[in-house]
Amino acid sequence: MSTSKYRTVLEAGPGELEELKNKAKQDSWQPIYHIYPEYGLMNDPNGLIQLNGEYHVFYQWYPYGAIHGMKHWAHVKSKDLVNWERLPVAITPTEKYESHGAYSGGAIVKEGKGLLYYTGNVKYEDGSRTANQCIAILHEDGTVEKYSQNPAVEGVPNGYTGHVRDPKVWKENDMYYMLLGAQRENETGTLIVYESTDALDWQFKGEVKTKLPNFGYMWECPDYFKLDGKDVFVFSPQGIQAEGHNFHNIYNVIYAVGTFNLDELTFDMEYYREIDKGFDFYAPQTFEDETGRRLMFSWIGNPDVEYPSDQYGWAHALSLPRELSLEGTELVQKPVSELTKLRDDAVHFRGRLTDEEVIIDEATNNAYEIDMSFTNINASQVGLQLFNSKEETLMLVFDREKEEVRVDRSRFKHQYATDYGVIRTEKWLPTSSIDVRIFVDKSILEVYINGGKTVFTSRVFPQKDSKSAVTVFAKGEANYQIAYYGLSRGI
Repeated sequence: MSTSKYRTVLEAGPGELEELKNKAKQDSWQPIYHIYPEYGLMNDPNGLIQLNGEYHVFYQWYPYGAIHGMKHWAHVKSKDLVNWERLPVAITPTEKYESHGAYSGGAIVKEGKGLLYYTGNVKYEDGSRTANQCIAILHEDGTVEKYSQNPAVEGVPNGYTGHVRDPKVWKENDMYYMLLGAQRENETGTLIVYESTDALDWQFKGEVKTKLPNFGYMWECPDYFKLDGKDVFVFSPQGIQAEGHNFHNIYNVIYAVGTFNLDELTFDMEYYREIDKGFDFYAPQTFEDETGRRLMFSWIGNPDVEYPSDQYGWAHALSLPRELSLEGTELVQKPVSELTKLRDDAVHFRGRLTDEEVIIDEATNNAYEIDMSFTNINASQVGLQLFNSKEETLMLVFDREKEEVRVDRSRFKHQYATDYGVIRTEKWLPTSSIDVRIFVDKSILEVYINGGKTVFTSRVFPQKDSKSAVTVFAKGEANYQIAYYGLSRGI
């Protein structure tokens, strides 16, 4: 049996996969309502699509441990974005055109079937690489088969390195377009476009011209969509330096809003910003569902970072599905309304804080939602302590003097990625009221502030034997009102 990290799930030894699953199951950090791998490493969400009323989510998956090895497409589906069913592996890289992994990509619906687009990764012994763009067909019964004429695009265009990947496809004016993240030969990142009349046979169209000509060395996981009358690009630029509140993770994600001229491939950019301000957010992908909503999932994780759960042979999760909208040029993210199905009955807390901390829940199981507000604020700081015990706590602080909101996980025993800091911040202009919605799922934290205008997504690994509480506090005076919900299993 091969032990190379470039072996497929088909090469597992007798009982090997069951052993991996049992080892991962022992970990109480595994979430209960976020999509996560039963074992092995998950990364980018792929092929997001709704087909005949069912939502299909694929994701990058390596079976044999918490490392980046031979990438497959794993597969889950749901009728309601809440309760997820695991399906057999959708794409296993067994062909020469994908010899070193089936990398990320998107999906479209065509003639009642899903077309899944992905990058076939090929590496050579001399250290060089190339990339092929490939297609698989998602049938009505949920089965997936590779397109017989793969690769649909062989190799990369002149002027670019072998780092060309992550196809995003859409239809416009009777033509199909494929957007790819790319690296120029001078090792700067960009986006390139192919076009097709049938979504199968593709021709190179050119490079998207933006106002970001030297913005990192590679742009990964590109997305493009129209939203509320604007054109929006999303991509993950690698090699951006931290500045102020921005770009503090190893790699980061931005959205850019403006006007895209598809004929000329020019993008007149009005505004760009990081999508998520947390520690662990990368490679988001969006799609439009059958009701017309623009929905997004992301990878809750980062490349090239070791996590405390790695010891159990599994890694990472996907974000909750978020509905996107624009307010002016600002992207707003809200957890989809269906997630209320997970809730137990609400427990309500309210009161007036005066230079104090108040415990609102003494022993959570770390799977809950908080929907709360601070009002009549007359304080230098207000906020919450989550996972709060004698030994450790996570701080969410609204700081009037610094005009910032911050998430601080410096007080945890289980630290990781500390080279990139233990605090994340965003600008916050003090107001007399704040609303906050928080989802906690064992080792996952999603914080939505003021209706989703600012979002922090992070992993947190509390000590396994600690009873953790939720505490509200103020340095000064503020009213608080909280609805607290225990949440049930969704996967």
